[in-house]
Amino acid sequence: MNALIIEDEPQAAQRMETLMKKIVPGVIILSKIDSISKSVEWIKSHPAPDLILMDIQLADGISFNIFELCEVKSPVIFTTAFDEYALKAFKVNSIDYILKPVDEAELEAALKKYRSLSANVRPNLKLENIEQAIQMLTKKYKSRFVIKVGEHLRSIEVTDILFFVSLEKTTFCHTRENRKNILDFTLDELEEILDPNIFFRINRKYIISAGSIQDMISYTNSRLKLVLKNSDDNDVIVARERVQEFKEWLDR
Repeated sequence: MNALIIEDEPQAAQRMETLMKKIVPGVIILSKIDSISKSVEWIKSHPAPDLILMDIQLADGISFNIFELCEVKSPVIFTTAFDEYALKAFKVNSIDYILKPVDEAELEAALKKYRSLSANVRPNLKLENIEQAIQMLTKKYKSRFVIKVGEHLRSIEVTDILFFVSLEKTTFCHTRENRKNILDFTLDELEEILDPNIFFRINRKYIISAGSIQDMISYTNSRLKLVLKNSDDNDVIVARERVQEFKEWLDR
């Protein structure tokens, strides 16, 4: 096997080379490249390697841009410091993702997946999927809301909000100061603009933060009942189909 390493941190690049030589005896590391521009130049002027090990964020930008600037024929294992949740939609289009710092066992598992592919099969690296991933990684989530209080306008930081609730086609946000304010957003719209690391939609009525949870109780039909801070609602239930994902979200 011959491999190309695209990584802008010298220590990380050296560690990747060391691990590759340990896991795959006889592997040839064709080059270690530290930028998008150099990667594009190398890929255009050399035969496609068997495998590319590619960091997502390089010194001169996000490495997905490489796919827009040249044709990448090799399968890719990405390494990234980004949260895995942000990469879910794109994950099927590569061999694998490994979160930094790279763990030997995880790299070995990714290489096993690579070997299991047919020699003629290559991951589906379509431009529209690359663009989608770039948008996900560069997306800026809502940091504050402007609300109207009588004749006045007030700005509320997202970090001060415990949960959002939809009641009779009206959306309210409940704050740590035990204030309830009306927002001109639906819960569906809020799901798109709130950071999923901070907020989770537990059912059709509620989007909550981890800090809003006062107690969790096992409930009927494998559901969970929550007691939320600053709430007098005794029927806050995590929908059954969301329970497993909710637990994983809490347990990160």
